[in-house]
Parts: sequence; C-alpha cells; structure tokens
Amino acid sequence: MESRGDLAKAMGVEYLEVSAERVVGRMPVKGNTQPYGLLHGGASCVLAETLGSAGSAMHAGPGRIAVGIEINATHHRSATEGYVTGVATRAHGGRTLATYDIVITDDQDRRVCTARLTCMLRDAPAA
Repeated sequence: MESRGDLAKAMGVEYLEVSAERVVGRMPVKGNTQPYGLLHGGASCVLAETLGSAGSAMHAGPGRIAVGIEINATHHRSATEGYVTGVATRAHGGRTLATYDIVITDDQDRRVCTARLTCMLRDAPAA
C-alpha cells in the first residue's frame, strides 16, 4: 500500500503488513524528535493515525473513504534511537465507523505508546 500521504512520507513511515484486520508499520525515531532528543508524541500520533486509517480504508472497501474523527494516545516511555513499530488491530468495523487499537513499541519491544483511532466511513466523492 503506497497511500501514506505527504506527512507520513516525510516522517519515514513505511508499511510492513496491511489488511482490514491488522496493519503494521514502522517509523524512524531520528528526524521525528522533540528538542530533548526524544520521539515527539505527535509523531507517535501520526504513525497511529496512518496505520489505523489504512486499516479503515481497507475495511471500507472500494468506492469508499475513511476520515479520522477521533484519536487518543497515552505515551508510556520515550524512544531516542532506532525505529518504533506500530500494530493497528481492528476493534470495531461497521458500515459507518471503524475503530483501531494501536500499540507502538521500540526496538526492544517495549511499549512506547497506546492509541485508539476512530474513522468515519463514507462514499468517495464524485471525481
């Protein structure tokens, strides 16, 4: 899947696995830090929303789009190097809403962030 959007591309997000049930991706810590050299909390949210939105779009199916309407995140620990990996797992998949639980870990498999994303599913606008 190549549909990451400009922000996710700029931050180095890459997909490792994509399905409607589960999306896995990773992002480098370098270049996505705050002034103290720690992974920026907003960067974790970008990774979470990118993965959850991809799963929601897959769930929505052809001719439909997914638009994020709510995200929350708890930051458990900092990351200062390497990559962080996110696993988005579908918690709810309906006709109008899809919700994903996203767990982000560091290279030592320690939880860095837990997030939840809900997307509204709509028919794609006419071209």
